[in-house]
Amino acid sequence: MSVLKYTFPKEERLKSRKKLQELFSSGKRIYAGPLKLLYVSEPAQAGFVKCGVGANGRYFKKAVDRNRIKRLLREAYRLQQHSLKEHALKQSTNLSVFLLFTGKELPDYGSIYESVEIALQKLLKQLNEVAV
Repeated sequence: MSVLKYTFPKEERLKSRKKLQELFSSGKRIYAGPLKLLYVSEPAQAGFVKCGVGANGRYFKKAVDRNRIKRLLREAYRLQQHSLKEHALKQSTNLSVFLLFTGKELPDYGSIYESVEIALQKLLKQLNEVAV
């Protein structure tokens, strides 16, 4: 049995402009409360997951607020990413995921954590339906 590492290193972050454009133009969407999850799944040799986070600048004018939301999203994803990574390895697929906070009010960590959990469960359910 392997030891779970609760890390989110740079090589697992989604930073490619090309991949982000692909996600926003042709990616599939999942909604969970004030959270929108966009994803693209591609077959590959070795499965990996890359994730990015964002907050809407329309409702959060101050960078301090946007950065806080992104920090909370990264933390919630970091603690719940293992089932997604396992699925990507088993199915040999590359997953690109983007978590976008679309709410209008500054959230607390508990609500973000629950929204990320629901969104990731919905994502795994959709990926399993496609795989079968």
